[in-house]
Amino acid sequence: MFLSSLFHPAYSSSSIRPLCRIDESSALLQFKESFIVNSTCGGPYDYPKVASWMLEGENNSCCLWDGVDCDDDTGHVIGLNLSSSCLYGSINSSSSLFRLMHLRQLDLSYNFFNYSRIPSTIGNLSMLTYLNLSYSFFQGQIPSEISLLYKLSVLDLSNNFNSYLQLLELKRPTPESLVQNLTNLEKLDLSVVDISSPVPNQLANIASLTALALHDCRLVGQFPIRILQLPNLQFLELWSNFDLKGYLPHLHLSSHLKYLSVGHTGFSGEIPASIGSLNSWERLDLRDCKFSGLIPPSLGNLSKLTILNLSGDHFREQTPSFFSNLSQLIQLSISSYNMSSGSLSWLNQLNKINLLLLPKNNLSEFPPSLANFTQLTALDLSSNDFTSRIPFWVFNLTKLVYLDFSLNKLSGAISSSISQLENLEYLDLFSNNLSGMVELDMLLRLKNLTALCVSLNKLSLLPPKNSNATLQKFMILGLASCNLSEFPNFLQNQDRLGSLDLSFNNIHGQIPQWFWKTSTKNLIFLDLSHNFLTGFSQTLVVLPWSRLFFLDISSNKLQGSLPIPQSLIFFYSISKNELTREISSLICSLNFLEVLDLSENNLSGKIPKCLGNFSNSLTILNLRRNNLHGTIPHTWTSGNKLRMIDVGDNKLRGQVPKSIVNCMLLENLDLGNNQINDSFPFWLATLPELKILILRSNYFHGPIAAPEFSLVFPKLRIFDISCNSITGSLPSN
Repeated sequence: MFLSSLFHPAYSSSSIRPLCRIDESSALLQFKESFIVNSTCGGPYDYPKVASWMLEGENNSCCLWDGVDCDDDTGHVIGLNLSSSCLYGSINSSSSLFRLMHLRQLDLSYNFFNYSRIPSTIGNLSMLTYLNLSYSFFQGQIPSEISLLYKLSVLDLSNNFNSYLQLLELKRPTPESLVQNLTNLEKLDLSVVDISSPVPNQLANIASLTALALHDCRLVGQFPIRILQLPNLQFLELWSNFDLKGYLPHLHLSSHLKYLSVGHTGFSGEIPASIGSLNSWERLDLRDCKFSGLIPPSLGNLSKLTILNLSGDHFREQTPSFFSNLSQLIQLSISSYNMSSGSLSWLNQLNKINLLLLPKNNLSEFPPSLANFTQLTALDLSSNDFTSRIPFWVFNLTKLVYLDFSLNKLSGAISSSISQLENLEYLDLFSNNLSGMVELDMLLRLKNLTALCVSLNKLSLLPPKNSNATLQKFMILGLASCNLSEFPNFLQNQDRLGSLDLSFNNIHGQIPQWFWKTSTKNLIFLDLSHNFLTGFSQTLVVLPWSRLFFLDISSNKLQGSLPIPQSLIFFYSISKNELTREISSLICSLNFLEVLDLSENNLSGKIPKCLGNFSNSLTILNLRRNNLHGTIPHTWTSGNKLRMIDVGDNKLRGQVPKSIVNCMLLENLDLGNNQINDSFPFWLATLPELKILILRSNYFHGPIAAPEFSLVFPKLRIFDISCNSITGSLPSN
C-alpha cells in the first residue's frame, strides 16, 4: 500500500484502502455541477445522491460518495449508480462523465435528462459491462457507438417516453448493427424504443441471453423462433407490437423459460401440447393475439405457473377443468370464452388467486364461489350479461383495490356498503342500468379511490353536503350522463386528473374560469361533449393543458373563435357548435393530430394551407358545413395517412388539387355542395382504397373520363356526381 502511494500521489499512506484519484473525483464533481439537483423530487426511492459529493470533511474521497464504487486495488472509479438521483439537465459528448475510462457499471435511470441525445462518446467507456439509461427522458437516435461496448452483459435503454410519445429510436443504426458485437449480453431491454423493423436474427446467436424485453417497439415481420430456443433464455417480453407475427413451436422451447409475454401482437396458431413439459414456467401472457384451437390440457402440468393471461384470443369453447391443477396461480385472466357460471366450479381449487379477470365471457350469473375469494385485490367481470343488482358479497371483499363491473346490465342503486371497500383505488361501473342518487359523501370514506367511472347509467350525482370537504385526489373521473347541471365544484381542488368525462349531462352556460386551472400539467383525456355550453369565461387562444391527448367538446352551443389545444393533441373534435371567425394558423403546430373534426360550425376564412402537409399522422379531416371559402390546399404530400377528407357544404372554389393523389390510404372524399369549377377529376381513380366519392352540387363539367385514361376505382362503393354539368356517358368499367 505504501508503494502505491509513491506512484499515485492522490492516495494516502494512512488509508486502509486507496483513495479516489484526483482526476476522477474532479470529473465526478464537474458532472455534478452540470445538473440542477432537485432536492424535493417526489418518488419513494428518490434522493439526491450527489448531494454528498464534496472534497471537504471525512468523506473527501469520492470512493466514499453515495453511488460511487471504486476498485480496492487501484482506486479507479468502476461503478456509478445514480438511479433516482433527482438529476435535471442535459448530457453532451463533452461531459466529464466520459473521462471515467475504467467504469464497468453505469446506472443513470430515473432521472430527467431534458430530452438530450445519448452522447456518442459513451462508446469510449469500453470497460462497461452494465449500462442502464432507462426512464430518463433521452431522445433521438441511439448512437451506433454503443455497439463498441462489446463487454456489456446488461443493456437497458427502455422507457424513455413522454406521455404517449416514444423518444428513443433505433433506425440508424439498425437493430442488427447495434447487437452484432454485443455477444456477451445476458439482459437486453429496449422497451418503448421506436425500432419499426423486424427483430434482428443475430439475437438468436447470443447463447448467454437470459432476458429480452422489446415491448412497445413497433416491431414488424416474423419473430425469429430460434430466439425461443436459446439455451439460457428465461424472460421474453414482446407485448404491444401489433404488427409482429409469430407462433409457438411444438418442440424445443427453451427449457429454462419462466416468463413469456406476447400479448397484443400478431402471434397465432395453436398452443402446442408440448408446453406442458416446461415445468419451469411461472408466467404466460398470450392476451389479445390470434391464437386459436383448444387450450391444451397439458397446460395443467405447469405446477409453478403463477400468472396466466389468455384473454381476447379465439380458443374453442371447452370446460378447462385442468386449470384446477394450477394451484400456485395468483393471477388469472380469460375472456371471450363463452363460459357459463356453472363451468367455473374449478375456481374453488385456486385458493391463492388475488387477481381474477373474466370479461367478455357471456356470464349471466355471478359465480357463487367468488364470495369466498376474500383475498382478491382485483376483480374484473366487465362486458358480461349480468342483470341483477351488485351482489352484497362483493362488499366483503375488503382487500379489493380494483373492481370493474362495466358494460353489463346491472340494475338498482349503488349501496352505501361500498364504503366498506376501504382499499379500493379503481371502481368502474360504466354503462349499466344503475339508478338512483349517488352521494359523493358516500365515497369520501374511500380514501384510496383515485379512479371512479359511473358514466352512462341512470344515476344522479349529488355533491358533498359539506362544501369545504376535502375529497381525495382523483386521476380518472367518468361522470358522463350523471344529470349534472353545472361543473362540479369539487373539481377546483383536483390537480392530478389524467382523464375527465363530463359528457351527456345538462351543463349550461359558460365554462367557468377556475376550470382552466384544473390539472393543467396532468390532464390527458377531456370529454365535455353533448352539453349546453355556450362559451368560455375568458378569451382563450391556446388551451392550458400541456399534456392533453384527447379533446371532445362537440355538440354544445359554443360561440366565438376556435380554441387551439397544445401540441401533443391526438384527437380534437369541436363539431356541432356555433363557432365563428377564421381557423387560427396556430393549428399548424399540432403535429401529432390523427383526428381533426371542426364540422358543423360557422367558421369562415380559408382552409389553412398547412392542413395539406402539417401532420404525417392525420387520418381524418372533417371541415364539413362551415362557411369556408377560397381553394382547397394544394399541398397534400406523399406518405400521408389520410383516410377521410370532408370539406362538403362550404363555399370553396377553384379546382380539385391534384396533390390529393398522394393520399394513397384515402377512403372517403367529400367535396359536395361547394362552388368548385373543374373538369371531372379522373385521376382520383388511381386511389387504391377510395370507397366514397361525393362531388355533387358543384360546377364540374365535361366528360367523366379522359380518353387516354382507363378508370379503375378498385374499391368505390358510393359515387355521387349529381347536380353538376358532366356530359357524355358513364364508362362501363
